[in-house]
This record gives sequence, structure tokens and C-alpha cells, in this order.
Amino acid sequence: MLKLTKLMREAAFIAAGLSMTATAAFSEKVLRIQSVLPTTADEVVMLKDFGADVAALTGGSLTIEVLPAGAVVGPRDIMDAVDAGLVEGGFAWTHYWGGKHVAANLFGAPVAGAGVGLDALAFLSWFQYGGGKELYDRLWDEMGVNVKGFMLQPVGPEALGWFPEPITSMDDFRKMRFRAPPGMVGAAYADIGVPAVAMGGGDILPALEKGTIDAAEWCCPKPDSVFGFQKVLKHYYLQGLHQVVVNADMYVNRDFYNGLSDLEKKALEVAANASLSKSMSYRIIENGKALKDLTDNHGVILEDTPADYFTEYMAAAKKALQAAADENKFFAEVWQSQKDFADIAVPFWAGAQASNAGLGKAHADTLK
Repeated sequence: MLKLTKLMREAAFIAAGLSMTATAAFSEKVLRIQSVLPTTADEVVMLKDFGADVAALTGGSLTIEVLPAGAVVGPRDIMDAVDAGLVEGGFAWTHYWGGKHVAANLFGAPVAGAGVGLDALAFLSWFQYGGGKELYDRLWDEMGVNVKGFMLQPVGPEALGWFPEPITSMDDFRKMRFRAPPGMVGAAYADIGVPAVAMGGGDILPALEKGTIDAAEWCCPKPDSVFGFQKVLKHYYLQGLHQVVVNADMYVNRDFYNGLSDLEKKALEVAANASLSKSMSYRIIENGKALKDLTDNHGVILEDTPADYFTEYMAAAKKALQAAADENKFFAEVWQSQKDFADIAVPFWAGAQASNAGLGKAHADTLK
């Protein structure tokens, strides 16, 4: 009996040691994600929520640490840093890497809804059920980077932006040095004569204050208000075409990803899918609250976008899309997939939304 008790104690000691060893290994997997944004940015709120889901789903075996812009490399170098393994992950908008492959524009910010009326929900339908994810997974090899991508935050439609005074036509707009997104979205502005300047989100307010730029867009009422554009500009235009849908993504070094367990890989997938829905839900209510605060408490005036903006910008967007398709085979394949999806889904989705959009607009008008 004494011998048995001794053996039991030894077994318990060994089990405790194994448990401690497992716990030590268990806690070693930290996915550091460097963002292109400061940690105060509204997008990071949702990114940290995604990280909390991953930790919960893995029981803490995989945790995510969000690093601010510039923590390891400059914002423009994040993709290269993830590719090289200097940091395990990155967070940005995939159209930021359009210089590496033009098709990145169709995943990060398909200009003017890919020219076929895709909004955020329709784009998500294409991504999850219309063949978009399979093309997205191919993008990284086409781009030539050692990366696994996860789409996290579809947003849209984005506001046209902030202006120092009302604009009544495109002639007024063309007088403004305008912060626009990089890639095809900004290039379309340049094509219609708007002096478009690309810069990071954290640089916009200082540029406005210094007069380096006159007007700007970033996203939507909540993220815009976090950056403080209302301190400088008061005329706000909600209706725009440049980013009817825009997606913020996470990029993981593929070697790091391949070293994860099957459970941890599945947790990233499940948490990413949850983030797709949660980010849109979060943005609707948060943008609504922010817009009310901006107009009630900060003297912001909502303006109607001039009609000639829509015709001019759409023409430039379609021209840019066709030119890219003519020049790049993979871009053409992705765009064709979006157009084929739109042929089936958009007649239903646009038609079904039209009456509700009118009803919603009528309700909004009563609040004025």
C-alpha cells in the first residue's frame, strides 16, 4: 500500500510537470499584428474584439497583440515585414498593396462597387458564397508574398468626405486638394481632375490644420470623429461612390500560420467570420451615434453631394476597371467573378432595398 501511494505521488508529480510544460508551450504562441493605424483608431476596437474571440476559442493557446503604426516598421512596409517574418501579422486595407498586384484593389476597395453596384453586404455574399474567398486565397501567391490573409472588417458605404465650404459642382471640388485613398480609388479622382493626395489616417488632421490639404475623406462618422476632422472642417458629405465597400484585413506570415494547430487555424477562421458580421453591426449603430453628435454638438452640416460627381466618378471608375482587366489576367478573372455574381444578386438586392431606402430617407428627413 505504501509502495502504491509512493507510485501515485510520483505519477502525480510527473503529471504536474507535464502540465506545467504543456502550459509553458501553450502560452508561447503570440500573434503580433502591426496596424497601419494608431491604437486609438476606431478600427482597432474591432480588431481587439477579434483577438479576444481567438483567445477564447483556443483557450488561450493563441493570443493576439495589436501593435500601433510604426512599432516595428513604417505603415507602407507592413506587408513586406509580414512576408519576411519581421512581425507575425499586419492589419491594413488590401488595396494599400495595389502596387504589388492590381487585383488587390478588388478585394480591399472595389472602386464604385466594382462598377456593378456591390455594397458591403453584397460583397460579403460574393466573398463567402460566390467564389470570392477562393480568389482571395490565390491573391497572395499572385502577389508573391508568404502570407495568409483574413478579411475582418467590411465597411461601407464610406462618406464622400469633409470640406471647408459647400461644393455645388465638380468644378468646386476640383479646386480642393483632397485626401483620397491610395490605389484605383484615388486614381479615379485624379482622372476627373481632383488633386488627390494619399496619406495615412493619422496624418490627415495635421495636414488639414497646416493647410497641406483642403478637404479629406477617411471613412464614416465614427472613425472620422475619432480622428477629429470636425475640429477643422464643418461641411460633411455622406454620399460617395469611391468606397461603396472597403475591407480591412489581417495578414499572417504563412510560416507562422503553418506552425499553428488545426484548432488554432480554425479559431482564426471562425473569429474572422464573426468579425465580418460584428464589424458591420458595430459600425451602423456607432456611426449613427457619431453623426448625431457631430451635427448636434460640433456644428457639422450635412450636405448633398452634387449630381455631376456621380456621373463623372462612375465613368472614371469603369474606365480604370476595364484598363486593369485588359492588362492583368488575374484582375480580369476576379472582376469577371464579381460581375457574374452581380448579374444574379444585384437585381434582387438593389430592387429589394430601394423601397426601404426611400422609407429610411423619409424618416431621416423628419428628424431634421
